[in-house]
Amino acid sequence: MSDTPPPRILSIAGSDSSGGAGIQADIKTITMLGGYAMTAITAVTAQDTLGVRGVEALSPGFVLEQVECCLADIGADAIKIGMLGSPETARLLAERLDTFAGPIVFDPVMVATSGSVLADEETIAGFAGLMEIATVVTPNLPELEVLTGRKGIPDDAVFDAAKALADRHGVQVLAKGGHAGDETQVVDRIVSPTGKLASFAHARIDTTHTHGTGCTLSSALATMLGHRQPLVNAIRIARAFTYAAIENAPGYGSGSGPLGQQAVRRLKPAEDS
Repeated sequence: MSDTPPPRILSIAGSDSSGGAGIQADIKTITMLGGYAMTAITAVTAQDTLGVRGVEALSPGFVLEQVECCLADIGADAIKIGMLGSPETARLLAERLDTFAGPIVFDPVMVATSGSVLADEETIAGFAGLMEIATVVTPNLPELEVLTGRKGIPDDAVFDAAKALADRHGVQVLAKGGHAGDETQVVDRIVSPTGKLASFAHARIDTTHTHGTGCTLSSALATMLGHRQPLVNAIRIARAFTYAAIENAPGYGSGSGPLGQQAVRRLKPAEDS
């Protein structure tokens, strides 16, 4: 047995039959970054690179039972929460994890990369409880617009929107810039209730193979926090891993293809400001 066991990372998310996002992307990412992956599956999807054909949500009680099994026996050093499946699942998780002592990364999944809706309005309303207990929440620009009620947030207003969300829930917000209009670079910003902590930039990769980028980033971030990395450095490494996984995408599928987490061997640091 190793003298330094890997950090235990619990991913609570949906299953993607095509392997590109959700639980499957999380397991690959956590493993490649030296973590021990555990799962609580919230829903099973039938999907490919073109879209989601069907979703079967697991009962909230059974989701919670999976969480209890992992935490009671093995324990966890960090938790990542993604697709929820139902508002009741969101409520039960917020109640159960309120006393969890480690970091929690919440990726407020609403829509798949293909455009398929993965959370209804009632479930999105249930996100509030999870943001109250999370260490960091990782919305992309469309998700930030929904969570703040601000439509069409311009680039120069992203910080203000993220700060408003951080203030409301007492959570650190990693506002992701992948959906912004800049065609040359992607800028992400980490904002706390006290203000901006850092921003990160990298060149935009011209590719259609971006299925599971949000899942990969959030599970990478949870893993690095499980390794006890400081938040800003954990974000830096998680972004570098996600960028490398996009660069190494295998090119599968005729739509938005999966990333190449298994091929990542070298990380390039992001530009901070």
